[in-house]
Amino acid sequence: MEIQKELKYAKTHEWIRIEGETATIGITDYAQSELSDIVAVELPKVGKVAKKDKSIATIEAVKAVSDVYSPVSGEVIEVNEKLVNSPELINKEPYGEGWILKIKVKDPKELDTLLTADDYERLIKESK
Repeated sequence: MEIQKELKYAKTHEWIRIEGETATIGITDYAQSELSDIVAVELPKVGKVAKKDKSIATIEAVKAVSDVYSPVSGEVIEVNEKLVNSPELINKEPYGEGWILKIKVKDPKELDTLLTADDYERLIKESK
């Protein structure tokens, strides 16, 4: 299981990469492995207002359907269109080509509530 040190994490198993005021969001390697084979992704529309800790997208896997929660509030500025025809990219490259959406961050202070890589690793170990 891969946990990238430079990212922040949500307790609901999303990762977030901050570049300026843009946040790229996806699900963690742990989350995709728990879901197993991902067969569809329902993406939000560009322009949608995301609220912290509220569902922003849906992932359908062979085993279950799971919500993707926004780790921060803001406006959706881009979605990963590749996932429409190739949802398995999330399984193959959860931190790369399998990113889900980008948000223009409304309140940078919300980032302070997210987990570090070490915190996220502890969270997973405690949940097993």
